[in-house]
Amino acid sequence: MTFVLGIDGGGTSCRAALATAGGEILGRAKSGAANIRSDLTGARANIVDAARQAFLAAGEDPELIPQTPAILGLAGANVGTYKQQLEAILPFSRSSVETDFEIALEGAVGSGDGAIAILGTGTAYMVRKQGKSRSVGAWGFQVGDQGSGARIGRDLLEQTLLAYDGIREASPLTREMMGIFRDNPQDLVEFTTHAKPGDFGGFAPKVFENAARGDAVATWIVDKSVADVEASLGVLDLEAGDPLCLLGGLAPLYAPRLSERFRALLKTPLDDALGGSVRMAVRKFAGAAEAAR
Repeated sequence: MTFVLGIDGGGTSCRAALATAGGEILGRAKSGAANIRSDLTGARANIVDAARQAFLAAGEDPELIPQTPAILGLAGANVGTYKQQLEAILPFSRSSVETDFEIALEGAVGSGDGAIAILGTGTAYMVRKQGKSRSVGAWGFQVGDQGSGARIGRDLLEQTLLAYDGIREASPLTREMMGIFRDNPQDLVEFTTHAKPGDFGGFAPKVFENAARGDAVATWIVDKSVADVEASLGVLDLEAGDPLCLLGGLAPLYAPRLSERFRALLKTPLDDALGGSVRMAVRKFAGAAEAAR
């Protein structure tokens, strides 16, 4: 075995890293969304494309993909049989699909104890104590993922329609949103018919930006989202000295808004989720190969 692949796939993008059996990353690449629950076929295509591009970025031949094992940390892998379905159709020599928060925990705190909150298109939490891990959330934005970009975007569209109907007072943000949809509520609703989590999540930064300006609707959504995040953090039973790493695109926006209890625990991650997937791949595949010799 010459190489291993680490792959980190979520509702917005998929990243791949090609590494040596010793863990040295040779090439990285990025492709489209890879949430296997919302779009298994599309996720598979983007995973393979990211892997291929990582080989090219490393100056290596993508024809070696069938000879290369991979660890894949993917959104949607924690429910149903999507994990097993994907593993059966991937082109790698060996494929191990994990949840995206498992590789994120590995990247953030290494093999030791600690906790992560993934705050991006979706939300997920994981804590490890005395070597035992426990996950919280990550059930998808239709019934979970409170505080996620997807839920924030969905809430914004809901509040925009409530303002349009006069049920709540409009704000500069809701008026701006109606303008995006040509002041036609039917266009807004039609957008939601086929929108994926990443499409909703694309509106989240706008909500935080407008909350910073004092927009009433944006402030209401952000305050609600912060409360949701803290409720999830609260069940991790963190104590003083336990490292807590915030990950994901919304992490920098949430960090200063958390209460002092949680801000005191915040630590800089050792590595990102992609790095975590590479380390897991080296341990699982390269380590096993060495032990078999």
